[in-house]
Amino acid sequence: MWQGKTVSVIFPTYNEKDSIRESIEDFFDNGFVDEIIVVNNNAALGTSEEVAKTKAKEVLETVQGYGAAIQRGFKEAKGDLLIVSEPDNTFSGHDVIKLLAYSKDFEFILGTRTAEEFIWEGANMGFFLRWGNYAVAKLMEILFDSVALSDVGCTMRLITRSALEKMQPYFAIKDNYFGPEMMLLACILKIPFIQIPVNYKKRIGKSSVTGNKIKAFKLGLQMINLIFKYRCRSLFGKFKK
Repeated sequence: MWQGKTVSVIFPTYNEKDSIRESIEDFFDNGFVDEIIVVNNNAALGTSEEVAKTKAKEVLETVQGYGAAIQRGFKEAKGDLLIVSEPDNTFSGHDVIKLLAYSKDFEFILGTRTAEEFIWEGANMGFFLRWGNYAVAKLMEILFDSVALSDVGCTMRLITRSALEKMQPYFAIKDNYFGPEMMLLACILKIPFIQIPVNYKKRIGKSSVTGNKIKAFKLGLQMINLIFKYRCRSLFGKFKK
């Protein structure tokens, strides 16, 4: 609990069997998290057994895709403050405190992995991914005249219950670029938000997306297309608060 508000963490899982138990324990360890919802998105065999050794609650989402998993987690979570992250060891449970510290002033707090001082040795944030994320984030910032953005792909973030309820009617992405959709909706719906640096560590296991440069490049193109699409829709009044 944080200043009288309950805190939920949502972990989507597909290929994190070897790291999920450690990640759950790490995020509970800060003392502020009330519940962790693990969304099993057709995860690797043995994942459920690892989750069962912890205090986390596991739910199944058979529709494949990061967006589908996170949206299921939002429906299951009971907290006033909802934190999204990944159980692959890349993010630190200690950074939960950073996100919570900003939650009194902002309804949506995004992490950024592109600050050099917070990138750990061995983290999958080389030149291609780092500057690609930075460039696409700046495109969004310019087109929507938003707060300073430096990472469009960071999956660690906090959203308040009230902000989530404003966004939910407009969710349309079930795939890996659901994160940028949330950012775009925050811009369009005028939800107060900020982006802050978070630690980014070496992943346990291989990512099904960013571990492959071709897939990562295609994902970047999908994000760019989404940004232009939502900019056009916002100009023609397709979104209403």
